[in-house]
Amino acid sequence: MFMLYNSLTKKLDEFVPLQPPKVGLYTCGMTVYDYAHIGHGRKYVGDDILRRVLTRFGYEVTHVQNVTDVGHLVSDADEGEDKLEKGAKKIGKTVWEVAEFFTKNFYDSMDQLNILRPTVIGKATEHIPEQIALIKKLLAKGMAYDTPEAVYFDVTKFDGYGSLFGQKLEEKNVAVREHVKTGEHKKHPADFALWFKRVGRFEDHVMHWESLFGDGFPGWHIECSAMAMKYLGDTIDIHTGGTEHMAVHHPNEIAQSEGATGKQFVRYWIHHGHLMIDGAKMSKSLGNIVSVDDVVKKGFDPLALRYFYFTAHYKKPMNFTWEALGGAAKALKELKEHVSSIKSHVSERTTLSSDKLKKVDAYREKFDEALGNDLNIPQALAVVWEVVKSNIPSQDKYDLLIDFDEVLGLELSAINDLPRNSGQELSAIPEEIKNLTQKREALRKEKKFAEADTVRKQIEEKGYMVEDTPEGPRFTSVS
Repeated sequence: MFMLYNSLTKKLDEFVPLQPPKVGLYTCGMTVYDYAHIGHGRKYVGDDILRRVLTRFGYEVTHVQNVTDVGHLVSDADEGEDKLEKGAKKIGKTVWEVAEFFTKNFYDSMDQLNILRPTVIGKATEHIPEQIALIKKLLAKGMAYDTPEAVYFDVTKFDGYGSLFGQKLEEKNVAVREHVKTGEHKKHPADFALWFKRVGRFEDHVMHWESLFGDGFPGWHIECSAMAMKYLGDTIDIHTGGTEHMAVHHPNEIAQSEGATGKQFVRYWIHHGHLMIDGAKMSKSLGNIVSVDDVVKKGFDPLALRYFYFTAHYKKPMNFTWEALGGAAKALKELKEHVSSIKSHVSERTTLSSDKLKKVDAYREKFDEALGNDLNIPQALAVVWEVVKSNIPSQDKYDLLIDFDEVLGLELSAINDLPRNSGQELSAIPEEIKNLTQKREALRKEKKFAEADTVRKQIEEKGYMVEDTPEGPRFTSVS
């Protein structure tokens, strides 16, 4: 049984897709006006785990993710210039170049964290006709109204808008700035823009398109509904986002989508907790924004950051410190050394005793139970370490760990065999010496003994003697 905490029902719900085994998954993407940071990384690693778990449990996942590359305000409550235009001035590029530059930065950063690319990456600028068609439908159904400055969604026409995700309508008004509350053409302070017209403060807006409602550009929320329904249908199985989206963005998505179709928009809503930095919220004013590239520049493997994310449940707030990342890096290094050692001891498979066979099955069942319990990755990670320390045969232990890593994505299968060592502990041998030893062993297998001897001399020059034994190379420090 696969249980997920559904933010809309506010309880653990058994996951049952609309059309099994197919699953439609929509994950809110990034507004590409600045560099991706490790807060983004946490959310998207969480989405990646969800997708991998769905696949493990036998579902066929179509994963759609938007890229907000259209110049507009993050919400119609914001003042001043939009995010992309600010980004353009910051780096001296056009808004179109800014969007392309930061889209590449985002996906490059996510690649470093070994996050699977979505099935469909939908750019807002490439789906303007779909957004216009959805707005037209809402106008025709009386769910929206046209004004001189914008087309707005009328929240009073959608029953239950004020109670989505447990908020009251008056609470949603708190975040709405005064000039929006008392706007000349808005009927209700919480009404939100579906389409901004290129007039007034937006007269010189760079990104704009012709529409039935006038020359302009879409509001923030409409793109997600338009793209989700285009690729996944009127009702989708799972929609994810950050907890900050529960106040405005996701209620607006629900209202405009269900207002247009009369059908439930999303069946399971998943929201990820925030990542703090040294106990504070990441912000430019505090100067504490950390990117994946910053992590790499500090000498950390990006997968150590992925491992760090695994140490807290996805729904809970999490605090990042360099010390905590260092602890995760150490744990990942130790895990990889164990996997290497296990792999190097793999031999011909023998018939498992009934006791050992039960252990293997029990570990796999325990791992899957953790995943099925609202994606409890910290618990699943604990099972990984139980397997590492178990007495099941190396072959079965290795196979089990590689199987688990299909979900964890720590690239354990890419680890080379470490040589068997009857001298110093492997953890005490420098990585450089291990790498040279692996190179020497490969050359010996290819019968390139002269080249292998050259590598042996390199090892000796670095302070280690290597002795070949029936159990494998033995190291002795000469320094």
